[in-house]
Amino acid sequence: MTVQNEVNLSDLRCLCDPSMFNFETTADIEPLDQVIGQERAVRAITFGLEMKSAGYHIFVTGPEGTGKTTIVQEIIHKAAKALPTPPDWCMVNNFKDEYRPRALPVQPGHAARFAKSLNRLVSDLKIRLPREFQADPFREKVIEIQKKYGQQKKDHFDALDRSALEKHLKVEKTPSGYQTIAMKGEAPYTEEDFENLSDQERAGIEETVQAFQEEVQAAMREVNRLNHTQQKEIQQLAGELTRFVLKNRFDLIRENYQDQQGILQFLDELQEDMVDNVGLFLPRQQETETNGDAPADVMELSLNRYKVNVLEDRSGMEGAPVVFEPNPTYQNVFGRIEKKAFMGTLVTDFTMVQSGSLLKANGGFLILEVESALAHAQVWESLKRALQNKMLCIEDMAHDMGMGTASLRPAPVDLDVKVILLGGYEPFQILQNYDPKFNKIFRVRADFDYEVVRTDETVRLYAQFIARVCRDESLLPFTPDGVAAVVEYGEKAIDSKNKLSLRFGSVTGVIKEADYWAKKENADRVTATHVVKAFTEYRFRYNLYEEKIHDNYVEDTIMIDVAGEEVGQVNALAIYQMGEIAFGRPSRITAETFMGKSGIINIERESKLSGKTHDKGVLILSGYLGRTFAQRYPLSLSISLTFEQSYSGIDGDSASSTELYAILSSLSGAPIRQGIAVTGSVNQKGQVQAIGGVNQKIEGFFDVCRSKGLTGGQGVMIPSANVKNLMLKKSVVEAVKQGQFKIWQVATIEAGIEILTGKTAGKPDAGGNYPPETVYGRVQQKLETYLKQSLKLKKEYAPGK
Repeated sequence: MTVQNEVNLSDLRCLCDPSMFNFETTADIEPLDQVIGQERAVRAITFGLEMKSAGYHIFVTGPEGTGKTTIVQEIIHKAAKALPTPPDWCMVNNFKDEYRPRALPVQPGHAARFAKSLNRLVSDLKIRLPREFQADPFREKVIEIQKKYGQQKKDHFDALDRSALEKHLKVEKTPSGYQTIAMKGEAPYTEEDFENLSDQERAGIEETVQAFQEEVQAAMREVNRLNHTQQKEIQQLAGELTRFVLKNRFDLIRENYQDQQGILQFLDELQEDMVDNVGLFLPRQQETETNGDAPADVMELSLNRYKVNVLEDRSGMEGAPVVFEPNPTYQNVFGRIEKKAFMGTLVTDFTMVQSGSLLKANGGFLILEVESALAHAQVWESLKRALQNKMLCIEDMAHDMGMGTASLRPAPVDLDVKVILLGGYEPFQILQNYDPKFNKIFRVRADFDYEVVRTDETVRLYAQFIARVCRDESLLPFTPDGVAAVVEYGEKAIDSKNKLSLRFGSVTGVIKEADYWAKKENADRVTATHVVKAFTEYRFRYNLYEEKIHDNYVEDTIMIDVAGEEVGQVNALAIYQMGEIAFGRPSRITAETFMGKSGIINIERESKLSGKTHDKGVLILSGYLGRTFAQRYPLSLSISLTFEQSYSGIDGDSASSTELYAILSSLSGAPIRQGIAVTGSVNQKGQVQAIGGVNQKIEGFFDVCRSKGLTGGQGVMIPSANVKNLMLKKSVVEAVKQGQFKIWQVATIEAGIEILTGKTAGKPDAGGNYPPETVYGRVQQKLETYLKQSLKLKKEYAPGK
């Protein structure tokens, strides 16, 4: 049985034969131009990119290091090149509501040119308009208008004076208006003269003044009407002159944008606003004399209304934009409204609006990492709202939260963007289960695998991948045996002989480090020796803790027997994880059985050092013991089970078969070979199930045995289901080849106990009895003894005895 269960030497490691490669170095082959082993993800991404209906945004999942970010970007960039380049975007003034500026689409590559043309226009008008308004023709017409209406106003005042003279009154202009004064001859009445008049005379004068005041008011209304008419004519004259100056200049600009209706409409609005506010271009002499340079600043701020704020300029872009936003804060994604200090306060206008990555990607693709987006709750909610409504709103967050001064609220921008979220399985599951809008918006899931079936084709693709890395990173080319070593690393990385790792992040690291060691030796190519050196050095940099743990075994600080036999004691195997480094080491499990009814006492559980999965594994042992030995009578025993010298938490069920072997040994009295370490979980039917980390566990026990001395009787017993996962290091394979170490595979507990004890497990007869000389027969005898003794004691100590 023991020999039958030994794993074949060829099953311990899958070797990649360098002779399968028909090149001298990877410089002789074409670099990889396709994706390895991700057909499901690639098809999903392609479907999502080509699906134009609403809600078909893409959520990409997969483990870290599978290259999903790189692959996604490559696929999207390829798709983007086949699409038309979307328009540029400008923010322009809304002359009807300056707090509501609007975004203006411009043909790609034209935004900056459009902005410059308007800047030149304003600069030209700042010179030309004052010159035209100061020219003789305009001034003469203004003077003519002023004379015409001045004479009419003079006529009204002359008539008023004549009427006043007839009534012995006089009209005088004062700072507060026109005052009517009663006259006594050639001079106004003095206060004394007025007091000396009779009451009748004073009343008559006051009545005359009151009546004349109505004439004054009527004359003033007429003068005001003439002033208004005069000003209107002057404004009309200024408007005609302004239109004349603007027309040719605007027509030249319009010629360049005949097919862009939005720009033409804006130019019409801009031209009318310049006509209405031509005073902005004219000097303010009085303010200049009073405030020095301040009016110039005010003038510049006023003329900002005619600027064009280029939000996005796609000059030189081919195809649609692809934007990856590494820091998706609200401002980085949606844009911001900046402010600056001016004359003791904060001011802003549409020229200080800045775009975010959503607008940069408008008409193309935006890639975000979901964990980073979810870190900002406002970003996630606003993103969903923007994608559902297909509208982008650039808002002032401080104002919306009630913590800012009055700000702008730009009009929404039409949004046409495909969003691709990158993330792991956990955020995907949370969003899918708890965010009702998520499934309506992100209907396409692209799931990246971490492994691919090992075939000659995938191995050749691995070689092409190495060639690509060498080309992109300017590395030395790899020889066939160097490529084979990388392929074997890809197999070992996922613990499988039949598959290759798709975690290209770590594979690329090995390639780069192998190149480093090759250049260190002044080599012109990378060989298998350099690849092994890279992996060994990497391990050395990270395995200090592993060495410290190993020293405890060598110095017998941690007690482990690797020779001899013991009853109720088995070497289990555990995995230690330190960042990216995992290693295995043995741990002693002991079981003590005795009379009682407590069943299995899990000391780790009682001391709260046991995880839920480990607790489940221990409880399964009760099911197996009951199924095997309690079909005719109940079990009456107590079992104390523990990991010796374990002072931290334990979880997982990979030691459940080991614990069962210890219990069977304790009950049967059959000693267990201490040179054998065991791993594997077990179900209630006694079938040994696969576990993880099988290579690290075997190598860990091998290291301990080698340090204590290999005897040829040492080895590891693993589940049969794990044979396909074996990719053992070469030192272990060589020891097995030399007969110094062994690997056994078992599918059942019965097979395992026979290897550990060297005795037959036993098979029950029709009555359920096991042969007495077998392991299970001795267990059955011990359990019967416990039961009989407990019944005997129960009778002896029964009440009334």
